[in-house]
Amino acid sequence: MAIGTKELAPVELDTFDNEKLFEELKKAKEELFNLRFQSATGQLESHGRLRAVKRDIARIYTVLRERELGIRATPVVAVAPAKVEKAEKKTKKAKAAVESTDDAATEAVETKEA
Repeated sequence: MAIGTKELAPVELDTFDNEKLFEELKKAKEELFNLRFQSATGQLESHGRLRAVKRDIARIYTVLRERELGIRATPVVAVAPAKVEKAEKKTKKAKAAVESTDDAATEAVETKEA
């Protein structure tokens, strides 16, 4: 049986999106730091935990790298319909703002040329 945490099994890591993987990586690195600190001060009770956390970190890095290379597919996150509508409204507002800025810049250029 592989050493590591049950919640960070490779099958479970496949379901996480990249942001969630980076959060898990940050948590694992913090835990590794704390375990090393406990080991240095003689307070560490479970030395096997160090090895498990290191392997979890390696698993996360492996999944991220495989996704980067296209070996492993990034999971598609289903967006709720209400969120899609809000996102569309935001993009429409952003486009309108850019267009109004472009119009103002064009008018400014035309007045300088005249």
